[in-house]
Order: sequence, then structure tokens, then C-alpha cells
Amino acid sequence: MISIKRATLEGLLEAARNTYPNEFFALLGSTHRNSTIDEVVMVPTVYGKAHAIIKSGLVPVDFNIIGSIHSHPGNSNKPSVADLHSFPSFGSVHFIISYPFTIERINVYSARGKELEWKVVE
Repeated sequence: MISIKRATLEGLLEAARNTYPNEFFALLGSTHRNSTIDEVVMVPTVYGKAHAIIKSGLVPVDFNIIGSIHSHPGNSNKPSVADLHSFPSFGSVHFIISYPFTIERINVYSARGKELEWKVVE
């Protein structure tokens, strides 16, 4: 089961709200190299209403990165074809938050698009 620190998640939800109506994107890390996410890595990204274009050449070499998070400005938190294509490039755990960007509007997926179980930890 994937875990994410509450403080980390609350910051990400706020970032998604602040970026709305555009998509938000960030990379997720685990400083203890386990499945508890406690690190956010911001990379240069062009945010749009139906896309987020990541400047992948500027992604740092960071062995703590285990996945990504991005928002969908609409009601769906299911991965698009583009999401499924990009997931393997950014690790094994991928969060999608849909509007109105609350904990209840999050789904988590593997790099292959399989829905994963997750929880918030203190």
C-alpha cells in the first residue's frame, strides 16, 4: 500500500487549487526509499487547461523520485491515454486529483495504469 504524508498531500492539493483551471504537475519522492511519499520535486512545466507539458530534460537525477502527481481540471481522476503513456517515465506511483481537489477526488495508479491502494499518514 502506498502512503503519503498528510502535510505533503495538503500542499499538493493547494497547488492544484492554485493552478486551476490549468493542470498541475509535480514529481513525488520518498526520502526513506520506501512507499511513504514525503517529498515533492517541482520541475519546469507549462500548465494548460487540458495538459501539462513537462520539460523532461530538466528533471533532476534524484533517486528518491518514485512517481508523479497531476490534476485534472474536470471531474475525472482516471488516467488519459497520454497519462498512461507518460507514467513509466516518472516512476511507479501516479496520483491524479480531479476538481474540486479534495482527498476524496484522488486516485492512485501504477505505471501500467492499475489502480493502487493508498493512505494518508501523519
